[in-house]
Amino acid sequence: MSGIYELVSGDTAPQIKATITRFDDGSVVNMSGATVRLYFRKKGTTSVLFTLTAAATADLANGIAVFSFNSTDLQNRAAGNYEGEIEITHSDGKKETIFEILNFVVRSDFN
Repeated sequence: MSGIYELVSGDTAPQIKATITRFDDGSVVNMSGATVRLYFRKKGTTSVLFTLTAAATADLANGIAVFSFNSTDLQNRAAGNYEGEIEITHSDGKKETIFEILNFVVRSDFN
């Protein structure tokens, strides 16, 4: 999950696919029955702009979460650097936050 994810302001259908693995042994995190969220904010700020929830149809048992941006998430979004944090709330209520921060860059649309 490293690198910079590139988005375009005004787009209504981008998706981010993340495979969640354990740092110590590389095994996938079984997220069956969990709620997996991606919090999105402007880099250097503390306010969450929006939250994406992984699709229920994703392969959560095999550590795969797919986050689809809603039609308004990137509307009128200023170009610049953003970041995301993935949080897993397991079915027993235990919370697990992925340490690695996701980096996004948003550019303006041509029209």
